[in-house]
Amino acid sequence: MSKIGIAYGISIILLVIAVWLGVSIGSVPIPFQTLWDSSDEAAWNILWKIRMPRVILAALVGASLALAGAAFQGLLKNPLADPYTLGVSSGASVGAVITIFFGLSLPLLGLYTLPVMSMMGAFVTMLAVVGFARLVDRAMKMETIILTGIIFSSFLGSIISLMIALTGEELRQIIGWLLGSVSMRGWSYVAMDVPFVAIGALLIWLNRRELNAMMFGEERAIHLGVDVKKRKMMILAGGSMLTGAAVAVSGTIGFVGLVVPHMTRLLWGADHRHLLPLSFLNGATLLIICDLVARTIISPSELPVGVITAFIGAPVFAFIFFRQRKRGGA
Repeated sequence: MSKIGIAYGISIILLVIAVWLGVSIGSVPIPFQTLWDSSDEAAWNILWKIRMPRVILAALVGASLALAGAAFQGLLKNPLADPYTLGVSSGASVGAVITIFFGLSLPLLGLYTLPVMSMMGAFVTMLAVVGFARLVDRAMKMETIILTGIIFSSFLGSIISLMIALTGEELRQIIGWLLGSVSMRGWSYVAMDVPFVAIGALLIWLNRRELNAMMFGEERAIHLGVDVKKRKMMILAGGSMLTGAAVAVSGTIGFVGLVVPHMTRLLWGADHRHLLPLSFLNGATLLIICDLVARTIISPSELPVGVITAFIGAPVFAFIFFRQRKRGGA
């Protein structure tokens, strides 16, 4: 079997194990055979009404953030780019918090107002960060992009803080949502998330070869026949859609889009034809495991899953940053 075949095999096996652990372990252990055996009604209800939608939603959110991170890293040629560090998650959060704060329900959208507003916030923020970074530094150096992302995150965070300060009854809902969680969401959130994940993933997948070409610079990509402006907009739209959909259903969960693509690239290579689907699979696995830890480590209480991903992601971020700085100085 080829190296890349082994990569897919390992990733799929790890995802299956993660799903199995996610639905089986908890305050009430659930035997895996309950999937097809409904004789124990209580266990059946816990499995299909609580555990399974939670695990599937965690998988969708993790896969979305990892795929968006892989796309942003390839587009910007920067291993530190991800929805969280670029401020895209903050933009999505502003869109979502505005929807919650004002109780918005746009005509024709109804239930989908929250993810659509979240995606719009993510897309506008991504355009603003890239545009501002290019205005400051035409070379788009790593430090410039990251600092720009931090600046926009801080500004957008202040907007969220203002709305929290002004809110009343919605305070608990907004705070709980901002900490990041897939707890007690149910099948309705899964159904709301799936269409946007599918469209966003498709937009990025259709540009896998163009991402490979753009790794060598925009001029080289143009010589290879790539419509760079059109393709960049498609990738940005896909990544923003994935980020916005994830933030809308789970709140702000950081560093998944940084850690997963970077580790996948180190292990299996930078070819986006394989990096994108492998990041998708591994992102799903990572967030299922993180959510399992979040709900069992201090049982019967739960931690926000965003706390667990931050514990993993912050050291990895520091490692990648200093590694890149060392390379740049060499």
